[in-house]
Amino acid sequence: MQPSLSNYPFFKIINLILTDVKNIFLLLLFVLTARSAVAQQDDLDSLKQAFHSSRNDSIRFALSVQIGTWYYYRDTDSALVYIQKATVLANQSGKALWQAHARLAKMGYFFVTNDFVSSLNLSLQNINDYSRYQDPYVLAQSFQFMAAIYGGNGYPEKATAYELKTITLLDTLHYVNSLHRIHFFNTKEKLLACAFMILGWNYWVLQKMDSALWAAQKGYETDMENHIQWNYPVNALGGIYQNMGQADTALALYKTAASMAMKEPILKDVVDSYNSIAALYKERGQTDSAIAYARKAIALERQINYRGALEAALSLSEIYESQHRTDSALYYYKYAMGTKDSLSSLTKVRQVQSIAFKEEMKEREERQEALLQQTQYRNRLKVFIVLGIAVALLSIALILWRNNMHKQKANALLQRKNTQIEQTLAQLKATQAQLIQSEKMASLGELTAGIAHEIQNPLNFVNNFSEVTNELIDEMKEQWATGNGQQAIGLTEDIKQNLEKVIHHGKRADAIVKGMLQHSRSTSGQKESTDINALTDEYLRLAYYGLRAKDNTFNAKIETTFDKSIGNINIIPQDIGRVILNVVNNAFYAVSRLRSVRNDGGLSDADSAKTPTVWVSTRKVNDKILISVKDNGPGIPANIIDKIFQPFFTTKPTGQGTGLGLSLAYDIVKAHGGELKVVTGENEAVEFIIYLPESKISLA
Repeated sequence: MQPSLSNYPFFKIINLILTDVKNIFLLLLFVLTARSAVAQQDDLDSLKQAFHSSRNDSIRFALSVQIGTWYYYRDTDSALVYIQKATVLANQSGKALWQAHARLAKMGYFFVTNDFVSSLNLSLQNINDYSRYQDPYVLAQSFQFMAAIYGGNGYPEKATAYELKTITLLDTLHYVNSLHRIHFFNTKEKLLACAFMILGWNYWVLQKMDSALWAAQKGYETDMENHIQWNYPVNALGGIYQNMGQADTALALYKTAASMAMKEPILKDVVDSYNSIAALYKERGQTDSAIAYARKAIALERQINYRGALEAALSLSEIYESQHRTDSALYYYKYAMGTKDSLSSLTKVRQVQSIAFKEEMKEREERQEALLQQTQYRNRLKVFIVLGIAVALLSIALILWRNNMHKQKANALLQRKNTQIEQTLAQLKATQAQLIQSEKMASLGELTAGIAHEIQNPLNFVNNFSEVTNELIDEMKEQWATGNGQQAIGLTEDIKQNLEKVIHHGKRADAIVKGMLQHSRSTSGQKESTDINALTDEYLRLAYYGLRAKDNTFNAKIETTFDKSIGNINIIPQDIGRVILNVVNNAFYAVSRLRSVRNDGGLSDADSAKTPTVWVSTRKVNDKILISVKDNGPGIPANIIDKIFQPFFTTKPTGQGTGLGLSLAYDIVKAHGGELKVVTGENEAVEFIIYLPESKISLA
């Protein structure tokens, strides 16, 4: 008999190598290709054979993890068998990274079987051991499980925080380790899709609907862009749209998610999608469709022993009860209560176990936060170093380019600036013309309203008293005719009083018209060299004694301060004198109110103690001559300060002012190239300041 070559040691080694190459090819084919359920089962049988035939621990470890995670939602007992084999191989190797990946596989198993405490412990262990294996991918998956556990147990704030950490860490990953494709959550993109999906759901629980829609949409887009075809993000996005009232969009997404889950097939995910579809149909009143999908969900739940059909059973019970099918309603109600009792007992166990881990979790979370910051700091440092080098090179290139192109850029910039200035000047002129026209139209409207209001009052008095006088004359004639001469003479006194009032209001209308004519006419006066101090003092005295002549009880203290260094300036003396007279008259009127209001008891103690005082001063500031008139009257309210220079605006009682004085004064000062300003506050002294240019100017 010829000896077999395979009995020789050299050929044994070659045979083992070829076997391992075949096993690696089978593993990659299983992980990287999307195949039918029958094809996947055939591949799985090949992987099992490869696991038992391989002598390479690395390949055996990868195969056991992959087979175990494939069984998660198909056969939990088989999943546990292969995950335990992976754990044994990891512990025998002593490699921290293998042990971390084995814990990831166990996390998934405990999560699927609702043992959240065990899954949480393994996640915390991976986080604490990060310094040993130094793999951000494993850390990100551990954060992912923490978020899923917290979110599923009523802690949406914590779940959101861990999910944001997961997304932040995944954004820093720029490579995929050889072990990274052997898990159920097997790629960076799939992890991101899952992270955004859970984040969106927790935002929805927290009633942050805009953020929820953004995160769920992001998970869906990540799933579609990378051809992952995973039902979780699609189903979650459907839930967000349903809660936003977009039922048609939600239904289409639910059905897409169910179709994706059937291709795997992962029947647990199909159950979740059917539950969602049944609930939506029930909400829309389509009971036949709701019953059909709820029954499908319950049938699959019984097939895989997955407690996910509680909602479907309750919906069926409610629908049958509304249809008066009591037997069916009672059957599904009992079914739902059995499921609920199972879940409730599990929840109680989780709560009891969570108390024991509360303090430990707090300490581990703090260490985990520090570790995350350290990782982020290293990543940022690398980025800053690269950016620093890039900026330095760019700066050198920019300096060299700037030295060569500086002159041309300066000339081009100057030309652009000149063009911009010319365009801006043209725009300013056009805008100025528009503003002037708008101001003229606004002034015309105000002037018309003021004229109508001011002249109408005295005309009403003239008309009324004329009618009354006419009636008195008729009555007087009747008295004379009847021989009552004494009563007729008495009526003449009434007629005389009425005529006096007609004359008074006629003069008032005449004064208003004259004031209007003065306000509208163009001045014909000539500028003269005038002693501004003497002019100011003259019109101050004129105003004071004019008021004394009308009311001999009026009295006020006058204080003057004239700057003798001013000398003569070129002005139209009669126009500026009219301005000073108007401003001083207003000041005397203001201080006279102190007396009248004091007599009525309407002043505060501080105001009652005031002595009516008017301060008049002149001074030179740079190239301006300032004439200040200040009084200690009751002040001007803030709500009318912007109106005091408007034509026909006055705070004086009817018949005591036309509201043209300050408006006329403002126009005269402006025509001299100066300004008229007021400084005041309510219950404070009022100061009017007339600014006049020192140099000679031509009037517009």
